[in-house]
Amino acid sequence: MLGRATGRRAVAAVAAVLLGGTLGLTACGGGDDGGGKGGGDASRVEVFSWWTGPGEADGLAAMIEEFKRRNPGTQVVNAAIAGGSGTQAQAVLASRLQNRKPPDSFQGHAGAELLDYIKAGQIEPLDSFYDENNLRSSYPQQLLQQITYQGRIYSVPVNIHRSNILWYNPRILKDAGLSGPPKTIAEFKTALKTVKDRTGKVPLSLGAQWTADHLLENVLLGVLGADAYNALWKPGADWSSPAVTAALNDFAEIMKYTTAEAASTDWQGASKAVVDGKAAFNIMGDWAYGYYVNPAPNGLGKKVDADFGYAPAPGTGGTYMWLSDSFTLPKGAPHRGGALAWLKVAASKEGQDLFNPKKGSIPARKDADRSLYKGYLEYAFNEWNKPGVKLAGSFWHGVYASKRWHTDIDTAVGLFLQGKDVGKLQSALVNAAKNNAQ
Repeated sequence: MLGRATGRRAVAAVAAVLLGGTLGLTACGGGDDGGGKGGGDASRVEVFSWWTGPGEADGLAAMIEEFKRRNPGTQVVNAAIAGGSGTQAQAVLASRLQNRKPPDSFQGHAGAELLDYIKAGQIEPLDSFYDENNLRSSYPQQLLQQITYQGRIYSVPVNIHRSNILWYNPRILKDAGLSGPPKTIAEFKTALKTVKDRTGKVPLSLGAQWTADHLLENVLLGVLGADAYNALWKPGADWSSPAVTAALNDFAEIMKYTTAEAASTDWQGASKAVVDGKAAFNIMGDWAYGYYVNPAPNGLGKKVDADFGYAPAPGTGGTYMWLSDSFTLPKGAPHRGGALAWLKVAASKEGQDLFNPKKGSIPARKDADRSLYKGYLEYAFNEWNKPGVKLAGSFWHGVYASKRWHTDIDTAVGLFLQGKDVGKLQSALVNAAKNNAQ
């Protein structure tokens, strides 16, 4: 469970990084908010997210059903917008917030991603909500620190995801003569070449451009290790170092074993290529697990070990690259009472235990029913709480990089995909860090 002492100590290692740079947390807060107070229109609630894919959509639907059970008089509008990692949804959300037409609650990644909303005054602090619903003891203390800015809490986490998972097709690895998944970046590069030469299958599947950003964070972690990777997000970090150069060269080499055609698909297509026997490997977050094992029509109904296997991304064994989905209370929410009722479900043990087994994640709360988490999810529980585990925050999924930094990195990767120039990629990343030091 997240609340075990080992899990809390592990989170503390990363908490120090974020406390020093990502959110600029302070011990002072001052004043109170109305986040926990009832009142406001509760006849309806519009829930905005990007959970439209198999697994994630099922989990959201389960949480909505729990909301309806608790609030039979409230209409629920599921305003989910398709697009992996939320790229399309966030663009729509930004426009709505700027035009003062917010949804009643919207999904956001806990951490630096919420900074822009906080600084723009677009979301309310939720300190009173936490106090009135006795939530401060329900979450690991260090996780709460990640969603706190200047002493105030601004979101309700519903899960913990792991970003650094290598998914693979056991049959293709066997046909290639590989004894198992690669454990290091060097082994990974060799395995990719071996698959290509011996099987003719796609060595590594990718989807839309953001999946290349996701791959980049995994390669950086795999080459640099957790401590050096975490240090990249501190003020004054050296993105021009030889170690980063080596990591980017490895990234460029690995990208040679992907296919350009895959860029027209999203993460689901890239993940499906593995279980369909078209690709040997895919590096994706553990939301892919729900997609793999949930039954049709929303999932693929596949079996672990027979149809797919999993392991830490090469070079990242012993490190948990984490992210957390959360929900917020926008300022000016048109149905504020409905929004608060939704946040109560999102924060509840029941809501999280309904949502996470289908989503393919583990709960953010400490008191989840562990018996519900089987297969990979049991493995994730164990890994999260393993003594000595190191944590690294996912920059692509909102823990370390603000939205502007996130965009700058994405632009740099997009230009790299066109020109394949490692030097230009590194220069762009150096400039992005200088422009976005927090």
